[in-house]
Parts: sequence; structure tokens; C-alpha cells
Amino acid sequence: MAVILITGGARSGKSKRAETRVRAFPGQPVYVATAEALDAEMETRIAKHRARRGTDWIEREVPLDLVPALVATDGGGARLVDCLTLWLSNLMHAEHDWEREVSELANALPRLKSPVILVTNEVGLGIVPDNALARSFRDAAGIMNQTIAAVAHEVEFVVAGLPMKLK
Repeated sequence: MAVILITGGARSGKSKRAETRVRAFPGQPVYVATAEALDAEMETRIAKHRARRGTDWIEREVPLDLVPALVATDGGGARLVDCLTLWLSNLMHAEHDWEREVSELANALPRLKSPVILVTNEVGLGIVPDNALARSFRDAAGIMNQTIAAVAHEVEFVVAGLPMKLK
């Protein structure tokens, strides 16, 4: 079993890289989407991702309950979680205990049988946000990324579509 974390900035090529990695494993790939189509712009983004992937993926839309979805899809093809950053945002917006949820994910990943590739955004390379909510999110994302990277077998950082192996 493999746990692979792929991180990088916005529009860096993380998702495309993750899709390539998932397809390298045997079985039908599973796309675990954490985004919700709440507006036209997000609907367009989701449609572009679907078109790029093609129709051979099993899709699961999971804005909040990520660990149960990974358990339910275990034993088949590799899973692509895209993305952890949106999942974290969803948890925070719903006022869930994100630290507990991240801990549960970190504890569950090593016990799964089928590979899991997780996409996340690196949000700590820019300036310090000017408001408390944005700083809180940046800090939470950093903690989440460190927690999942610690249990991952591999970690890649993608810049301009080029992966760099970190772990």
C-alpha cells in the first residue's frame, strides 16, 4: 500500500501529476472529490477536471466525511483525494473539529490496503495574511500538511508542472 502526498501552489500541476500517479496502479481509479459546485466558476473547474480525467474513474463526492469514504472504497483501485485543502476549508466552515479529523485521517491512512494519493496546497510560501481568519486557515493547512506528510510514504512538491521528490 502506498500513501503519496502531492503538494504545491495554485495551478502548479498537482492534480494532473496526481492523476498520472494514480493511473500507474492497477485497478479502476477512484476520484474522491472534496470540492462542491456551489457557483458557476466551481462548476466549470469541476467540468474541466472531469474532462481531463476521462470516464474510466469511479467518482465520490466527499466534502466532509473523508475517512469513511476512504474506508468504503478500500480494496479496489488507487484513490485520488483532490484536495485536502478544500476538505480542511469545508471542515472549518462547518465548524468541525478539524484537528481531530486530520488526526483520524493520519491514523487511518497506514491501515488502508489500496493506494491513496492526496493533493494539497502549500499555502505558507506567501506573505502573512492580513486577517485572523486567513492566518488561522494558513496555520491549520500547515499543520495538516505536516501531519499527513509524516505518515506518507512519498511526498512530492510540484512547481510549474515539475515534481520534486521530498520524501
